[in-house]
Amino acid sequence: MYYKFFNHPYLVKMKKIAIFASGSGTNAENIIKYFANSQLVKVEMVLSNKIDALVLDKARNYNIDTFVFNKSDFYESDTLMHILLDRKINNVVLAGFLWLIPDKLINQFRNRIINIHPALLPKYGGKGMFGMKVHEAIIQNGEKESGISIHYVNEHYDEGELIFKAKCDIETGETPESLANKIHALEYKYFPEIIEKWVLDKLD
Repeated sequence: MYYKFFNHPYLVKMKKIAIFASGSGTNAENIIKYFANSQLVKVEMVLSNKIDALVLDKARNYNIDTFVFNKSDFYESDTLMHILLDRKINNVVLAGFLWLIPDKLINQFRNRIINIHPALLPKYGGKGMFGMKVHEAIIQNGEKESGISIHYVNEHYDEGELIFKAKCDIETGETPESLANKIHALEYKYFPEIIEKWVLDKLD
């Protein structure tokens, strides 16, 4: 699909992104809504490793195609690779997806897969550090600030090159729940904007 870009005489090809998610899909839904009327970027599909993940229902509510896969599909076959290539996916976004991405997908989409982490990497990253576990550890350790980190995905959990960080203060009496609310606000504000810049090669 092609669209004229403002008044320029050339055509711009629509960029297609796929979102991988495992849970409720609040970030995925926010991304879908952000690009709903874009003529440059389209959420082509949402993929999940959980058949009952709420993100699938949210995607379908926006008429976004979905696909559910298991570990064998993901790690032992080329099923996912074929789907992404057949759908002409340009970029992959991880939004609450917890499995380590296999090497073959990373190599095929080198620097075209990004993830968001609910802490200021390299602190509080790695296998098993996700969601409330991160916020609980941060509060327990008496940190003065936290935030979000958006990074390229490589062969190791949360070790890809950083693209963007945003911070928030941790106040006296902060709880993991109240910190989670602050982090969600940062995610909703910045993640879609950074995705757009990244997909359109406009990152600083």
